[in-house]
Amino acid sequence: EIYSLPMSVCAWLVYACLAHLCRAQRSEPMFGSVTNSVLPPDYENNPTQLNYGIAITDVDGDGDMEIFVAGYNGPNLVLKYDRSRRRLVNIAVDNRSSPYYALRDRQGNAIGVAACDIDGDGREEIYVHNTNNAFSGRATYSDKLFKFRNGRFEDLFSDEVNEYRDVGNRFSGRSVACVDRKGTGRYSIYIANYANGNVGPHALIEMDEAASDVPNGIIALSNVAEEAGVNKFTGGRGVAVGPIISQTLPDIFCDNEYGPNFLFRNNGDGTFTDIASQAGVEDAKQHGRGVALADFNRDGKTDIVYGNWNGPHRLFIQLSNRKHRFKDIATSKFSMPSPVRTVIAADFDNDNELEVFFNNIAYRGSSANRLFRVSRREHGDPHIEELSIGEAAEPEGRGTGAVVTDFDGDGRLELLVSHGENAAQPISVYRVIPGASNRWLRVIPRTRFGAFARGAKVVVYTKNSGPHTRIIDGGSGYLCEMEPVAHFGLGMAFLFWVVTQDIMTLLQDIMAITITLSLYRHKRELLMLMYLGFHIHGLSFYSFFYVYVVSGTVGEMSKSYKHALSLSLSLSLSLSLSYTHTHTHTHTHTHTHRERHTHRWSESGTW
Repeated sequence: EIYSLPMSVCAWLVYACLAHLCRAQRSEPMFGSVTNSVLPPDYENNPTQLNYGIAITDVDGDGDMEIFVAGYNGPNLVLKYDRSRRRLVNIAVDNRSSPYYALRDRQGNAIGVAACDIDGDGREEIYVHNTNNAFSGRATYSDKLFKFRNGRFEDLFSDEVNEYRDVGNRFSGRSVACVDRKGTGRYSIYIANYANGNVGPHALIEMDEAASDVPNGIIALSNVAEEAGVNKFTGGRGVAVGPIISQTLPDIFCDNEYGPNFLFRNNGDGTFTDIASQAGVEDAKQHGRGVALADFNRDGKTDIVYGNWNGPHRLFIQLSNRKHRFKDIATSKFSMPSPVRTVIAADFDNDNELEVFFNNIAYRGSSANRLFRVSRREHGDPHIEELSIGEAAEPEGRGTGAVVTDFDGDGRLELLVSHGENAAQPISVYRVIPGASNRWLRVIPRTRFGAFARGAKVVVYTKNSGPHTRIIDGGSGYLCEMEPVAHFGLGMAFLFWVVTQDIMTLLQDIMAITITLSLYRHKRELLMLMYLGFHIHGLSFYSFFYVYVVSGTVGEMSKSYKHALSLSLSLSLSLSLSYTHTHTHTHTHTHTHRERHTHRWSESGTW
């Protein structure tokens, strides 16, 4: 016998079930440790030593991301995910014939690291900030700027042209970050030096194009900090770069110690003006550490979250009054003082809401890491709630750096934490426990040279919650640089075209995707890689495909490059992707869980 229930009762039951599932997921610990299986402590791959900053970049040029770890009393590490062994291995081995040998640089006492393309050759260079045991002021050992050249990594500061220019940074500092200050696709390196009086101002190192010969490997470097207006003397700590005040130009935020913070607005000509006081983010009486950029209330404006050393942590929401002012909405729990280091904003569990991770260091006693969810509310400031961090609490950890990346390509972020300061500890690796069935999208924008577009802003629109913004990291957290990927957790949401309203169908789901990409002031068309992931009946499927996007006008696409996209999935686990566009293309099919598409574009000067 079949019974029927009134629609109102059914609706209530559905709501109750969803609410129960939501509460269950929120109470579930976020992180579980996989260190022993993915990166077990040993002498070669995860030595027990003092480590500091971590950066994510494609070190070996194979298209996958590697993890560069700044070693302080030991060698720098370059960790690569070995898919056959399902673990991370160090490819910067102690062998002079290795192309990565120079990256080890045991003498440097490295602390900060960032990667970006400084010369426009399409491959990122790696900047390592060395302290040589100096806390502030002058150091006796230069920083390193590693370029892959002649089949191996070589230090550009050691080139004769740069030794003659005496451009190598020999001051002690903390964080470094990448900024394309003029919108050319060639990056400068911002170095937050820790001044001792009038010794050791902030630096900005970039290629001198007039004196360089890139095809012949001659890269002449200059410190343009004075020209750009950022040569400040202060206790430099954290740096984050992105379109904070500007819509498409990269601005720079620095949180400092024993001095006010800086918010450098890009003037449009490659120079900067500090507007921290007018913006309300000066915070002069505190001691900044880790910092991250995000749009927590999804109003299209960039917000700033950072931690103060044993002072109140801040969550500055940018106001919608066109006066470039910020308001601190941190709750008492969120702002609770702690010995904080790295701060990360990411959607760890792919539930469509951002989380904020505070990495604390055991300083004069235990101090556990903490995790908060920041949820958008339709009318009002975002809701902040503390979550169970799980095994990533590390109350006795000497955390000095942390990054997020998806090193195994399953669409779920991993968290890596480095340790150092006053106790040698190995690196920790954590995987996210909840949200396995949630959808996700990963976007990798590139410059006109084909390098990762550090500082680019990527916006995705979902049907129920509107715009979601990510900024491709050029340096943040503290001493660190996250993966150059805009990672969007979608929960069970659908994406849609803002302009064309074209749709894609996937079984019974109606899905469509639009990406608005604004990369500084580039007027040229950019090739952008989109990475779509979804789950059906517990199985994961992946598809790579390219989309041509015209930058400069957010929310619009050139009519000649609008795509008609369709996705279909068969039960044999093969994934087919068909579309039309005005370019010639070739396809390479692999009918397994993954299908790759390679394209040949007819225009010159693209990528």
